[in-house]
Amino acid sequence: MYRGRRLRKNQVIRSMMKETVLTKRDLIYPLFVVEGENICREIETLPGVYHYSIDRLCEALDEMRGAQVLSCILFGIPNHKDACGTQAYAQDGIVQRAIRFIKSYAPEIYVIGDVCMCEYTDHGHCGILNAEGDVMNDETLSYLNRIALSYAQAGIDMVAPSDMMDGHIASIRQTLDSAGFQNVAIMGYSAKYASSFYGPFRAAANSAPSFGDRKGYQMDYANREEALRELQADVDEGADVLMVKPALAYLDIVREAKEQFSLPLAVYNVSGEYAMIKAAAQKGWIDEAQIVCETAVAAYRAGAQSYLTYFAKELAGYMEEGRIG
Repeated sequence: MYRGRRLRKNQVIRSMMKETVLTKRDLIYPLFVVEGENICREIETLPGVYHYSIDRLCEALDEMRGAQVLSCILFGIPNHKDACGTQAYAQDGIVQRAIRFIKSYAPEIYVIGDVCMCEYTDHGHCGILNAEGDVMNDETLSYLNRIALSYAQAGIDMVAPSDMMDGHIASIRQTLDSAGFQNVAIMGYSAKYASSFYGPFRAAANSAPSFGDRKGYQMDYANREEALRELQADVDEGADVLMVKPALAYLDIVREAKEQFSLPLAVYNVSGEYAMIKAAAQKGWIDEAQIVCETAVAAYRAGAQSYLTYFAKELAGYMEEGRIG
């Protein structure tokens, strides 16, 4: 008879036999930066997550340092939007100023910049539109290049293009290398699905499309082999890190990505996943801490090496308490 319970007898042996281990250094915390002054405003759709003006960003950075979460990904919300998203690549844009501030105030923080146009365009799509309202792939690439280059010039450590344009990794890599930024890494949003789990983020970033949807460039959630093709394309084009987004409903894709590709793999525990846990916990229906730990371990068990999550600081605390790790 197989007696697996022998290795579950007490906490000591359970810890010794643990197969999946998480560390604080794996966590990446999303930060929302906004124009204005003295703003630290809780986001209605993401309880416990805040919009920060740059003069209050130090508060978020101090909390991250206190939790020993030393990586962030930046999302900017500008005051001005237009058809070409010009504030996305402006030298004095909100993200560019935030990068410079973070590198001055907390240089030990590893800063990742989300490269996309949806927060900056007046139509809410992730690229340049033609007369019919379709996103033009190749025309959009030059704008993405400008965004990534402006981030590099501001001092970014890594850029993360989330637009899902074909060929964007290669185009951005060439642009950065040609400008002398060979050491700026690229994390591809490699397998990014057209998901309803993004709703709370779009409200927080004011980035919902004003018409139509993003199914013409984000992936159909019914497709598995397409995800593998997208992952392979990012490998071939020079990505340094791959990503699967969202997390929990796509752990089969995470597993396959881990098995088929040797590049580091990130998983994005997105806003809808966060908001569902928060809402159920507020009702008293679930134990928030236990569910947060369980979902994080599931992502790592599937193959994640880095975890983008709005629960990053809480997870670091649970690791400190010994609940997870």
